[in-house]
Amino acid sequence: MSLEPLHIPDLLRRYHLKPQKSLGQNFLADHNALEKIVRDAEVSPEEDVLEIGAGLGSLTRVLAVNARSVVAVEIDANLFPALQAITRPFENVRLIHGDIMNIAPESLFSDAYCVVANIPYYITSGVIRHLLEAAVKPDRIVLTMQREVAERILNQDEKMSLLSLSVQVYGQARIAAHIPAACFYPQPKVDSSVLIIDVYDQPRLSDEGISRLFMLAHSAFNQKRKMLRSSLRPLFGGDAETVAIVLEQAGIDPTSRPEVLQLEDWIRLTDVISEANFH
Repeated sequence: MSLEPLHIPDLLRRYHLKPQKSLGQNFLADHNALEKIVRDAEVSPEEDVLEIGAGLGSLTRVLAVNARSVVAVEIDANLFPALQAITRPFENVRLIHGDIMNIAPESLFSDAYCVVANIPYYITSGVIRHLLEAAVKPDRIVLTMQREVAERILNQDEKMSLLSLSVQVYGQARIAAHIPAACFYPQPKVDSSVLIIDVYDQPRLSDEGISRLFMLAHSAFNQKRKMLRSSLRPLFGGDAETVAIVLEQAGIDPTSRPEVLQLEDWIRLTDVISEANFH
């Protein structure tokens, strides 16, 4: 099925809509970019897709042509008349009005699915964690996001962040493409990237290990300018000596800051604490 490109400004005028800055609404208007995203996502006719932030349906309909089914979630009720009209020809699209952060993916899918979405900057971290921690996880997550954030997730500046650590526990991330700001309407100030997370069948740690790792990481990154021997002290009853011993047993310099640690360092630290039966 061949699709004619949508003209986003015309659609907005027809339905008396204005993009909402508060919701980060920059609609991807370039049809070639939309088709490339779906190709990069490797969406197949046997696959079920979750789309977050369906907007005006420009990506939804490209997904619908390529996937077995599409569940498209949109938080803005004002967009629904346009979204329903655009997706009406596609019987394999199910629209849901709601906030993905309040929707458990396992309530939508009982088996394999993938996520394809164009998401605003302010929900990037929350959405990724929500999907990766779901009882039924996607096989892969394909997100169009602010380029700088995508590069930070990949540690391209060689500085770990809490978000990049979260991703690495659950999967392998890569950037598939860059999308210029001019492809969006209204045009944002920054370029975007298509980030693909191939989700592991099993995370790198057990549920208990993940919980312990993120307890440590949250404490460290909440005071990321401090050395680990200081930022982790509250978790050990303020005992600086114990913190130093634990870090050294994990092969970590107590004067390090959290951004220089790699995932393997955090896993070793988690293992040491687990074996020593610290809580």
